[in-house]
Amino acid sequence: MLSTPITCASAFRTADPAAAHDHVAAAFAHHDLVLDDRRGFDFALESVRSESLTVGRMAYGTTARIDGPPMRSCYHVNLSVAGHSTVAQHGRRQSFAAGQAGVALVHDAPVSIRWSADAAHYHINLRREPFERHAARLLGHRETEPVRFDLTFPMDSPPGRALLASTRFVYAELAREGGVSTMPLACRELESTLMTQLLLTAPSQLTPSLTGSAPSIGPARVREAVAYIHANPDADVTTAELAARAGVTARALQLGFRDAVGMSPSAYVRAVRLDRVHDELSSGRAMSVSDTAMRWGFYHLGRLAQQYRERFAELPSETVAGTGRSGQ
Repeated sequence: MLSTPITCASAFRTADPAAAHDHVAAAFAHHDLVLDDRRGFDFALESVRSESLTVGRMAYGTTARIDGPPMRSCYHVNLSVAGHSTVAQHGRRQSFAAGQAGVALVHDAPVSIRWSADAAHYHINLRREPFERHAARLLGHRETEPVRFDLTFPMDSPPGRALLASTRFVYAELAREGGVSTMPLACRELESTLMTQLLLTAPSQLTPSLTGSAPSIGPARVREAVAYIHANPDADVTTAELAARAGVTARALQLGFRDAVGMSPSAYVRAVRLDRVHDELSSGRAMSVSDTAMRWGFYHLGRLAQQYRERFAELPSETVAGTGRSGQ
């Protein structure tokens, strides 16, 4: 387990509009900022940056207008949790209240945003190259293409609410000192999960292929994926990576796994890693439950205990106790 964080967390607050502008430009993208009323200006931005994305929460404390050029190197998502917003890009314009809609901004067009004085948002800024590579893997492709998001997507729907909940969770976990930020495998899996969830929630030209019907891939390809999982349980074995290796969409891979092994690819990866945890704890050589769990990508010990008990009919601590050692 690494002790050096691989993410960067920051918290910034100011009553100086120029300082706020410069901070947002450095964190997200260059833009012009116009404030209708500086008297109530109280800018706050908390963010955490990992290899592929930045997640943050931001508020200006006054009515703000933001105009920016094409972002070129990134995609940007706004999830409103308070106030009213108006956003325009690619000739489309939409206004909405918090909880009604999320915004997915593409990389190749100018953007215009208006926020009410009480507006507050979660932001997801996605580096273009890893995000497009992830989308291609979900489709079973090696070649990437730009993602052409629709401007907005419903937030008052189960997928929209789930995306907001996941964004809050990812922010909290990446910002937690000594937590996921010290575990490369867990970081990559959180990034992968959030990117997949966004692609399944926000409509784009990829949506039909990601969510529509898919042909059966046959047992041979499932066996190849299963063999790869067993040979590389400590690698970045996401559904997107497995789909790319098999040359099929993530949807087709999920259906193939369901038919062949009765569970999703991610559930199968988790089962194999649980077996590795059980093997280490049973051997009597494990230093502690927490160290073993983190080594195999389980960074939430309460969730691990539940999943472990479902698979082995005992808690990790009970396995350790059976070896005559005490585990933490």
